[in-house]
Amino acid sequence: MAEEKKTENCCTPAGCCKVESVVSVDERGQMVLPKELRDKAGIHAGDKLAVVSMEQDGKTCCLSLIKVESLTSMVKDMLGPVMEEVLKK
Repeated sequence: MAEEKKTENCCTPAGCCKVESVVSVDERGQMVLPKELRDKAGIHAGDKLAVVSMEQDGKTCCLSLIKVESLTSMVKDMLGPVMEEVLKK
């Protein structure tokens, strides 16, 4: 049987986090992602980004941006096997 190649999610805790840039929020709550960062991440005009937050002690401590198509595949990867087990029962 062929071994299935599992692609590692880039958003795992081990070794993934680094400061790419510092941005400012204007009075309307808007910010600009620097062009170099957008290019590196493959973010283009019209792309949809999910804002994912993490909380610690009841306060938001971290915000992450994830391309919606990547988030969709992450959810399918996580829930797919669970749903297969549920449907087998």
